[in-house]
Amino acid sequence: MKISANTALLLIDVQNYFDNPELGRRNNPQAEENMAALLHAWRETDRPVIHIRHVSNPAVADHPGRAIKDIVAPLPHEPVITKHVNSAFIGTNLEQHLREASIDALVIVGLTTDHCVSTTTRMAKNLGFSPFIVSDATATFERISFDGKLYAAEEIHQLALVSLHEEFAIVKDTKGILALLA
Repeated sequence: MKISANTALLLIDVQNYFDNPELGRRNNPQAEENMAALLHAWRETDRPVIHIRHVSNPAVADHPGRAIKDIVAPLPHEPVITKHVNSAFIGTNLEQHLREASIDALVIVGLTTDHCVSTTTRMAKNLGFSPFIVSDATATFERISFDGKLYAAEEIHQLALVSLHEEFAIVKDTKGILALLA
């Protein structure tokens, strides 16, 4: 299996907001570095890159927390699509952009694994795209359940990936994805 030249790298919600310590403990502290390594490889091989930015309240769109992190900052020619809900396909032109560019496969990275990454991946598959998720270039936060139990970020992350693998996406780590580019 190889990753074709028209496979897009989709960076979901890699925004300053997620550095907020009030969100709790996060897994994969190296996720952004892995995202940057993939972004570098995509740019070096002239593959398509698309940045997704979440702004649930347009009144705060210019807030510094909504900015894309410097480590994966978009280049002027790379599209930045702003979404207002969990899926990057709802209320945006993402699907149209992918179809017009003849992109049929996506390598998906970003924040958070169990929310926007998962929702976008599921919709991508349902729309007929072939998604890959990069396990060490995605991350999430610990959460307290409806019953008061604390779930560790790593556990939530792993379960989200388990539920997606081979049903909605192929899950690989950064090294595995980079090997598929060779």
